[in-house]
Amino acid sequence: MLTVTWDHIHLRSPDPEATARWLQDFLGGEIVRTPGRIDVKLGGADIFIAPVTAGDGVGAPPVTPHQGLDHFGLSVKDIDAVVAELKGKGVEFTTEPHNIRPGIRICFIRGPEGISIELLERDAKYK
Repeated sequence: MLTVTWDHIHLRSPDPEATARWLQDFLGGEIVRTPGRIDVKLGGADIFIAPVTAGDGVGAPPVTPHQGLDHFGLSVKDIDAVVAELKGKGVEFTTEPHNIRPGIRICFIRGPEGISIELLERDAKYK
């Protein structure tokens, strides 16, 4: 049987440094610099950030919701405390915290380059 595990998430940005700093400053990511690239370790995943330059053929970011990859989700503990902290830092919320069903509370924030990021908290019995 096929078994897979997550290796990385790949983002494209006209300002990889700013994107990496955002992920570090607001979500606690760890910036990892190697020659010619910048990555971020976040929640057990590696995020690779490739530069976008004028004329390289990379399309503009889509407006959410759209077909294809819509967002990525990050699990948090005490979502209401996390929301208060992020609001205090000026993070934009596109969907305020709410319960989607018993034991699961979610919200969405706008990340760098318009990336949609879901924050969610699950009661232990729903994990």
